[in-house]
Amino acid sequence: MAKVIMIQGTMSGAGKSLIAAGLCRVFRQDGYRTAPFKSQNMALNSFVTAEGLEMGRAQAMQAEAAKTEPLSCMNPILLKPTSHTGSQVIVNGKVLGNMSAREYFSYKRELIPQIKAAFGRLASWADIIVIEGAGSPAEINLKQNDIVNMGMAGMVDAPVLLVGDIDRGGVFAQLLGTLLLLEEEERARVKGLVINKFRGDKSLLDSGVAMLEERGGVPVAGVVPYLELSLEDEDSLTERFRNRAEGQIDLAVLRFPRISNFTDFNVFEQFPQVSVRYVASPGELGRPDLIFLPGSKNTLEDLLWIRKNGLESAVKSLAGEVPIFGICGGYQMLGREICDPEGVEGGGVQSGLGLLPVRTVLAREKVRRQRQGRIGPLEGLLSRLSGCPFSGYEIHMGRTEGLKTEGQQAVVTGGAPEVYGSYLHGLFDRGETAQALVEALAEKKGVTLGGEGARDYRALKEEQYDKLADALRASMDMEGIYGMLREARLA
Repeated sequence: MAKVIMIQGTMSGAGKSLIAAGLCRVFRQDGYRTAPFKSQNMALNSFVTAEGLEMGRAQAMQAEAAKTEPLSCMNPILLKPTSHTGSQVIVNGKVLGNMSAREYFSYKRELIPQIKAAFGRLASWADIIVIEGAGSPAEINLKQNDIVNMGMAGMVDAPVLLVGDIDRGGVFAQLLGTLLLLEEEERARVKGLVINKFRGDKSLLDSGVAMLEERGGVPVAGVVPYLELSLEDEDSLTERFRNRAEGQIDLAVLRFPRISNFTDFNVFEQFPQVSVRYVASPGELGRPDLIFLPGSKNTLEDLLWIRKNGLESAVKSLAGEVPIFGICGGYQMLGREICDPEGVEGGGVQSGLGLLPVRTVLAREKVRRQRQGRIGPLEGLLSRLSGCPFSGYEIHMGRTEGLKTEGQQAVVTGGAPEVYGSYLHGLFDRGETAQALVEALAEKKGVTLGGEGARDYRALKEEQYDKLADALRASMDMEGIYGMLREARLA
């Protein structure tokens, strides 16, 4: 049976996911069978397992760090926001339905047996389970029915590391204030504090660490430096959305309000001449070398959004001159129309951009499957992609028809020149596939690419996980953390 340790944070974006991933890699390097776990995740970035089930992308990333197969039981509850006040609720990898925030708050304790069963599945084979919390354990208005922070720690009697973000400022108030707002038995679970994202000379922080330990009564288990890593981050707080610099090869991604799985484009960050910009207005779009329409959790509303703010007109005005590539919801938007007869996204029919001769009908049954193979024959600028390998997954609630090869092809094209669509997330993660796209754009622009050829995104991430583990070993009290594990009860 497994030993457990839990990572909680003073706020969203404090770095819980990355610290958890780093510990997963450290424990795996030390020879332990390790698994990540998060009872409830709220995210638009999701992953489809080999079982054909859906889970949070962060836990799939942590499973990669632990060198184990991602399983839906690592994230038994996934909430995918569909509006400001409601979410699609996914339990054990399958859609349960849509709920308002109030409905879910009243319902969620009924999911405790599902959480315990999922955790038990992991505990039956893992030596160590690294649990991640959500938001902050000090959200006193939500503590009554908590199932993801101290409520989860109580279910499995887990010791807790509390992470604060010094880069945002006020880290002492974050950590001490959180401890102050915890109940006595909750505070007793906190065995170590972690100051994350530190920049500068650590010796200048020593006096603050001493005062923090004295006032909080909890040892500081580490001061982790600000790490420049190319790993997936929280979808709502990513710094990637802030990039405005245009590279020699400029890729523009439309930043929908409900953008999902923008991790599809992380692979292009390895090219020094390539920029990936997330744009939310016609003025930001400019004249890029390629426009991506990414996935969306609410395709109809995001389509209406780009129509109202002028991005649709801006994109269509560049069609035929600039290649346009839609993935998942973005692919659906490029078609002639999207129909919602079952009210999956509120019902009705909306015309699409009309750049691909396809029509999408939304349905309540979600398509979830992994796929691999080679891209079929393509014409035009991106013909270099023909025959390139892919390994990805589909996750969508619509079926698209109109092109004879649509059901078999990884990428479809037709209609307006240089317009492409695909349902596959992770399409470009294979090195030669990303390389082929960038080379095609560079050739058109007359740019010479320097450096080595692209590598598989998975191989790049492996290096990043090892780099993260090295940083945690150097900056955290790993002997003390192993002591916490030894003292923890078996799950």
